[in-house]
Amino acid sequence: MKHKNIAIFVPHAGCRQTCAFCNQRTITAQEAMPRAADVQRICAQAYAEISDRRHTEVAFFGGSFTAIDRGYMLELLQAVQPFLGEDGFCGIRISTRPDCISREVLELLQSFHVTAIELGAQSMCDHVLLANERGHTAKAVTDACALIREYGFSLGLQMMVGLYQSSVEDEWHTVEEICRLHPDTVRVYPVVVLKGTTLAEKLKNGEYQLFSFSDTVELCARMLWKFHSESIPVIKCGLHASEFVEQDMVDGFYHPAFRELCESRIYRERMEELLTTRGTRAVLAVHPSAISKAIGQKRSNLLYFQERGISVTVTGDAELKEYEIAIRE
Repeated sequence: MKHKNIAIFVPHAGCRQTCAFCNQRTITAQEAMPRAADVQRICAQAYAEISDRRHTEVAFFGGSFTAIDRGYMLELLQAVQPFLGEDGFCGIRISTRPDCISREVLELLQSFHVTAIELGAQSMCDHVLLANERGHTAKAVTDACALIREYGFSLGLQMMVGLYQSSVEDEWHTVEEICRLHPDTVRVYPVVVLKGTTLAEKLKNGEYQLFSFSDTVELCARMLWKFHSESIPVIKCGLHASEFVEQDMVDGFYHPAFRELCESRIYRERMEELLTTRGTRAVLAVHPSAISKAIGQKRSNLLYFQERGISVTVTGDAELKEYEIAIRE
């Protein structure tokens, strides 16, 4: 069954510094810090609306949860406890920095039914982490992952694509390292340059050049396929659609359907492999949920093949798996 999160944002809380790319108040679209009453209100509403609570976690996102003031962290965790248990939500998910993980904090999280920890790795290249003012090394990510695994938490890793001083080779090194660590989930965030950040300043003065948008879509499509081939679920690709991001972005790789653009590229490449020996017409089947991806945004994939003299029709087949394509004619 599909996993769900009840997202509660704690913007910039616990962060020891502001990274070059970061403006959490834009990303989370809020300024105020939630208190216990806010958490209980959100949980109570979700409890009443969600029937599949055994596959739903309460998730604290937006800051470095394990580095926030201890009293405040306990306040938030305690507020969730009445909504967990046999008929309640299955646990708590938190996000934090790799250098804010210790045995002491992991034991504390265990006692409050935290089930999943996501680390903002961003890159596995030390020179990229340094250039973007992350304040930790790639080894800190590896060490934190080992500890989280030891304590039995579900492990998630988050990476960013197109950071300052990161090359395509650096991006692939990060992907390969994440695959080696084999987390339970991955989030892929192509860079969005926001107002008021160091990246915005570097972009303005010419120090920072972004990849092209089309190259980034192709690169992220290859990443999705790589993680898929390694059986690592990608639970997010691209920032969530938000009017706050749209109004505060300076440049970067934001699109409200970014993941679908990437998955459409995967389908196009796989369709092309099948059609190399076909004639001028073909009927291809995909899972019904993937028809729009196979067709492409604004029919881009069908037009791509049409320009090459091949008329493609896409149909649905519920027996097919993700990214699987079958020739029907």
